Amino acid sequence: MAEFTMELNDDQKQVRDWIHGFAADVIRPAAAEWDEREETPWPVIQEAAKVGIYSLDFYAQQFFDPTGLGIPMAMEELFWGDAGIALSIVGTGLAAIGVLANGTEEQIGTWIPQMYGTPDDVKVAAFCSSEPDAGSDVGAMRTRAVYDQASDEWVLNGTKTWATNGGIANVHIVVAVVDPELGTKGHASFIVPPGTPGLSQGQKFKKHGIRASHTAEVVLEDVRIPGSCLLGGKEKLDERLARAREKAKAGGGERVKNAAMATFEASRPAVGAMAVGTARAAYEVALDYAKTRTQFGRPIIDNQGVAFQLADMRTQIDAARLLVWRASWMAIAGKPFTAAEGSMSKLYASEVAKKVTAQAVQILGGNGFTREYPVERMHRDAAIYTIFEGTSEIQRLVIARTLSGMPIR
Repeated sequence: MAEFTMELNDDQKQVRDWIHGFAADVIRPAAAEWDEREETPWPVIQEAAKVGIYSLDFYAQQFFDPTGLGIPMAMEELFWGDAGIALSIVGTGLAAIGVLANGTEEQIGTWIPQMYGTPDDVKVAAFCSSEPDAGSDVGAMRTRAVYDQASDEWVLNGTKTWATNGGIANVHIVVAVVDPELGTKGHASFIVPPGTPGLSQGQKFKKHGIRASHTAEVVLEDVRIPGSCLLGGKEKLDERLARAREKAKAGGGERVKNAAMATFEASRPAVGAMAVGTARAAYEVALDYAKTRTQFGRPIIDNQGVAFQLADMRTQIDAARLLVWRASWMAIAGKPFTAAEGSMSKLYASEVAKKVTAQAVQILGGNGFTREYPVERMHRDAAIYTIFEGTSEIQRLVIARTLSGMPIR
């Protein structure tokens, strides 16, 4: 087990600089265009695939970095480039994590490569959990999966919402209810293969920020998938459901992680790193502007009102990064989140991103409010971090319940 460190090694620095170069040279020049178009930036994703950033091998290398810092380092640099485009590049990763967290070795080897495609024919994947009436309250999920024993197929019906890459994905990972009486313990995840009849895209959302990332509803109407597409397999599911039923009969309170929660727990520090990247980008723009913008005969950074804001911005960004790195190291080292450290990192970094980008707009004044400068876009993008993959309110609830010993549902 690697010791926790705040210093990247030479190999990590080389990877960081490589990703930063791609973000600076490819992502940033395209950011404003794709934000305006509100379309998936396929050419940029293809460029990322050609250089090896959009690939299973790249994410596997970062995911299994023994220090735990590979993924947060990569996320920070990509989202420093632009949040919308970066989310289009990394959005497939959430579905891949869902398979890695819950799937068999055969499922991992079969389906994750199909999520990415090839550099000449890139594909994307979607993780579908939220529903119109079930966002933070995953217990309100209504999408059903019913097993047809005669054909060894699962039949899925329901509507998912807020799905990144929803409807345009090659592979969809769908969380559904298999036993309504067990609440969140009766959920399971399923692989919907490419071209499966009955799956369609519903409403595509026009968003406040991250507009280069495709977000839409996914409608499932009598979607039939092979039994082998149940993540983890039916035997494992039956065993888990049996334990949950026994505990329910006995009045026990065993905490059983559902499939969606396992995915979110693994990804929350990574989301925190995304927020750090956006915050850092806005801070750097504001710092450069404050050094060169002259008012009353001197650069505005000479005014304490501006200088102190920049000092606070940098301090908060560094503190957020440290929380993200700690949680990422704990996860790879197998240390339990006894104080919900993963949620802490996502909560704090998300709030910092919103605050820092707002301060950057203020420092740039009228210029910051226009699309001629990128902080306006960064401020819009930052709003998502306190909402998706668990709102700030839910993170606080998770932290509080962890500290108090109450069950997290």
